Amino acid sequence: MANNERATCLVVGGGPAGMVLALLLARAGVTVTVLEKHADFLRDFRGDTVHVSTQTLLDELGLGERFARLPQRRIDRARVQLDQGGVQVADLTRLPGRHRHIALVPQWDLLDLLAEAAAEEPTFTLRRNAEVTDLVRDGRRVVGARFTDRSHGSVHELRADLTVACDGRGSAVRAAAGMRPRAFGVPMDVWWFRLPRHADDPGGGIGRIASGEFMVMIDRGDYWQCGYLIRKGSDATLRAEGIAGFRARLVALQPWVADRVDTLASFDDVKLLDVRLERLRRWYADGLLLIGDAAHAMSPVGGVGINLAVQDAVAAARILAPVLQAGGPVPTAALRKVQLRRWWPTALIQAAQRLAHRRILTPVLAAGPAAPAPQSAVPVGMNDVDGDAPTASLPFAMRLLRRYPALQGVPARAIAIGPLPEHAPQWARRPEAGVSGARGGTAPAP
Repeated sequence: MANNERATCLVVGGGPAGMVLALLLARAGVTVTVLEKHADFLRDFRGDTVHVSTQTLLDELGLGERFARLPQRRIDRARVQLDQGGVQVADLTRLPGRHRHIALVPQWDLLDLLAEAAAEEPTFTLRRNAEVTDLVRDGRRVVGARFTDRSHGSVHELRADLTVACDGRGSAVRAAAGMRPRAFGVPMDVWWFRLPRHADDPGGGIGRIASGEFMVMIDRGDYWQCGYLIRKGSDATLRAEGIAGFRARLVALQPWVADRVDTLASFDDVKLLDVRLERLRRWYADGLLLIGDAAHAMSPVGGVGINLAVQDAVAAARILAPVLQAGGPVPTAALRKVQLRRWWPTALIQAAQRLAHRRILTPVLAAGPAAPAPQSAVPVGMNDVDGDAPTASLPFAMRLLRRYPALQGVPARAIAIGPLPEHAPQWARRPEAGVSGARGGTAPAP
């Protein structure tokens, strides 16, 4: 085993929660090391929705201009496409503040930005190819982690006053700690794939609902990122029909993609997301804190997983930075305070997702996918995406949103901002490059 290393705070996982937490703590002068399993951040079909509250946070950290230079698409409205036509269900232009859109940014670009900003702080270290295999304990207290350097195969220990698990819903840290989340049943899994996007296609985000089928299409510029919902556990059965059958289903659901479905050469182009909705009863142990998906795996409904994880990180940094500066073991009362602050918005959002599963997705998927041939009584074409469905045929909630457009700001706020947006502590703020008058600050005193 290689020589032991040490940090004040060890962050396991270089995703959005881990990188935001590390950046904030480093700006407080805390010695923080991030262990990232992979050599880089390049993974396909990761969450890439950057919500309004996260964009506001980046502004506060002085990173707004850097973020604006990243390749991105912006969505300021959300529409649902029914067999009868289109319905607008959310209008982000009604939100307060500077940002009135959701930005779709490749997650690796966002993580690179955060890593570069954190690397400007002398107390920050990012170790790539570092796969955590176990926790290090002193009695019952967690005092660090054991990890393998995947580039050399060497084994290391890194000890810390606090270990924070930000390693996702399959958290190795959570498993090593013997912590098991409470699972809530979900009715679906998701197939992710890409289709080419043409210049005359509709823009933004489209939710296509038909009897037995639900597909989300996200405008990524030159391609559509598509999520096709299937009943939970039906992946193998549907794949057995062959890729030609799936292409026929897509044409039946969205006839205007018929000229591009052949780009799906095989099911190797279709990735399965095993959807989970889980939450730990207790997010901490002595010397250990779990945040983001490691503490609460979210459904893809609303695309709020990244936003919620980032909010966890900001709250944790605000509460724990002064404690970590003081040195020594972190009291469990401080870790409990992080959970108490972030538990209720998490539980509220998960309750809304469970309601959407039960009231919308379960009835839609109950019949199973339609036969792989166009059979809609009212075929839906590209022109119907922006058309208006007959009001009388709509569900009650959609009728309300159409009759009172101001109400479209409610789902927009719930998705893009969330119930408890967190703001950067004053000591972590920096002025924007080339922008005068922005407020900075010093790190909190021990």
